Amino acid sequence: MSIGRGRSLKELIEAGERSFSFEFFPPKDEAGEEQLWAAVRALEPYDPTFVSVTYGAGGSSRGTTVRVTRRIAQETSMLPMAHLTCVGHTRAAEWTPTEGGLTYASELVEMVAAREDFRVGVAAFPEKHPSSPSLDHDADVLVAKARAGAEFAVTQMFFRAEDYVGLVERVRARGVDLPILPGIMPILNLAAIRRQGELIGTEVPAEVVERIAAHDGDPVSMRAEGIALAAELCRDLLDAGAPGLHFYTLNRSKATLEIFEKLDVRP
Repeated sequence: MSIGRGRSLKELIEAGERSFSFEFFPPKDEAGEEQLWAAVRALEPYDPTFVSVTYGAGGSSRGTTVRVTRRIAQETSMLPMAHLTCVGHTRAAEWTPTEGGLTYASELVEMVAAREDFRVGVAAFPEKHPSSPSLDHDADVLVAKARAGAEFAVTQMFFRAEDYVGLVERVRARGVDLPILPGIMPILNLAAIRRQGELIGTEVPAEVVERIAAHDGDPVSMRAEGIALAAELCRDLLDAGAPGLHFYTLNRSKATLEIFEKLDVRP
């Protein structure tokens, strides 16, 4: 879940064109810190709707998440949104990591949304969540988050536009018009993307593997093919009615900027 202050995503989208947003993660060392802020500076001119800052596993980097989010708010023109999870927290105000906390994201959404000065976004899964029994169950969970107070959703990475379209159709069939932003992760390293996909239940389609694997041994052309695939996916998603695009930057700007160039997106 992500939280932020100010206008809702619906309001921001209605006020302008397509929504573009970027995701960063808390750096682990000084070199990572420099890399993060270089990416922030390079992407800020594109006037994103918001930028999000992730949480470490089990809330391990939550202090750094807060620090980075605060600095983005204070030193840039961008709207930051901090990730927040149920893991390692209780209902108590001090959020100490003891038993007696929240179980489901919808409970956390309801709790945060009750504070009227926060805007809440949530995660969505175009492909079946690893612990979910079905795609319909995933849609039910997302609808529950929306009805608890979520104003928008961002999907996990995926590589087929039809998976995103299917998710939107299932949510709309349940009477919910929650804006759902597709999460974009270009394939720059096939082995790495497969490992990450296994963690979140994302499949790298055979046709994508074939196109990337054709450049095995040539990292430059493999990267170029990964960027081309991501740009094609972005075009298909926007043509299908996606309200915008959310880029998983991995604290680097180059791949996102290369995709923007192919999409003819200018600062």
